[in-house]
Amino acid sequence: MTKWAPERKDTIAALADEILHNYGRGRVVVAIDGPDGAGTGDFADDVATALRAAGHSAFRASITDFQRPRAERETRGADSAEGYYRDSFDYSVLRRVLVEPFRLGGSTAFVTAAFDASRDAQIEPKWLTGPDDSILIVDGVFLNRPEIAGLWNYSVWVDVTRENTASAHTTEAEADRQNAAQALYRKEVGPRTRATAIIDNTDNLHPRRSFADSC
Repeated sequence: MTKWAPERKDTIAALADEILHNYGRGRVVVAIDGPDGAGTGDFADDVATALRAAGHSAFRASITDFQRPRAERETRGADSAEGYYRDSFDYSVLRRVLVEPFRLGGSTAFVTAAFDASRDAQIEPKWLTGPDDSILIVDGVFLNRPEIAGLWNYSVWVDVTRENTASAHTTEAEADRQNAAQALYRKEVGPRTRATAIIDNTDNLHPRRSFADSC
């Protein structure tokens, strides 16, 4: 017997409905967390699309656009998993130019991207504003670490049940570094247990809601 699997659009719509049911008013920030290669960016894009289809304002940002300069990211060495986990992202800039002004609402402007890692240079800021009732969705890795876990009203852990979750575009050495950094993150933080919702995205055409182990 073929095992039933939900359609992607149905899982996304159910999640969007839950977010709107609980956080439909005011300025709300949602994190889409997950390991490298889990598809957090596409998933976050689809949730934003579903929110907009429901008539709600939604903005998108990614932690990859809030990285530190290469010299700071590679202080512990270019191949260091600990360096990837601890030194890659500038959380103070994320707070200062995106999350904090977004929460203020009104005419306060915010920036959804601050740094281009490929050029190792800051991005010319594009200041945005939005309605009082708006949802900001931020995707990326390590989003439930203690320094920033308090920023999110709602967080999703996008899970994948395969041994190597690194991006297909990375080298073997980069994949090893990413996987080791994720292992450090899981050991220190336990992101599955911190998330509001867990989505098994192993089959990205049929993602399904799952639940953290009780122990």
